[in-house]
Amino acid sequence: MPLGLIGKKLGHTRVYDASGVLHAVTVVLAGPNRVLQVKTQASKDGYNAVQLGFDDQKEHRVTKPLLGHIKKQNGAAVKRIREFRNFSKEVKPGDVVGPALFAPGDFVDAIGIVKGRGFEGVVKRHRFAGGDSTHGAKGWHRRSGAIGQRLFPGTVMRGMRMPGHMGQVQRTTQNLEVIQVREADNLLLIKGSMPGAEGDYVIIRESKKRPKGWKPAVGSQGKKKEPKTAADAKKK
Repeated sequence: MPLGLIGKKLGHTRVYDASGVLHAVTVVLAGPNRVLQVKTQASKDGYNAVQLGFDDQKEHRVTKPLLGHIKKQNGAAVKRIREFRNFSKEVKPGDVVGPALFAPGDFVDAIGIVKGRGFEGVVKRHRFAGGDSTHGAKGWHRRSGAIGQRLFPGTVMRGMRMPGHMGQVQRTTQNLEVIQVREADNLLLIKGSMPGAEGDYVIIRESKKRPKGWKPAVGSQGKKKEPKTAADAKKK
């Protein structure tokens, strides 16, 4: 995770970009994030990482061990702490980072906990088609059907899709484009949707996989290659 922030999903809206194109965006409160600790390869930790804290909290609502760790770094109590390895920005304990880490046009990944749906059947949970509505199929309209193998092995196979608890798991949505960065309000306006309900915490990090058709910025394409021969020069 070269760069990342802890944020809170606020809601959805639509905004115009610099070209006048209307985009549906998710509004994320992405700061302020306070640097609680900086780990280095040379220290006893043995790896490079940055611990960020988000959303102030009353001290008596934080566990004693966690509060002791925060006080050791001269920090304030927070609700959420996240560690980002190989943080590419130079920071020190006490620094504040925010949405300015990203710029319009950047691609990010959003990590969050999807909404809990409770106990659901196979039609909603796994998108089964269900049984027939006619031809004598009484009481089998939303059931999964047979799950055994008749004579052998006569047991339910592992991984069988069945009714059960749905949602409330961590999911990552990749390659979301940053449309606007509102540093004064600590807001990121990100194109598309991401896991979680309004008010849930999310992790915004640099995209690990480049989207299809992605090209580097003009300034980072490097110098043009010089022609090797006279014939190549004529082709140019």
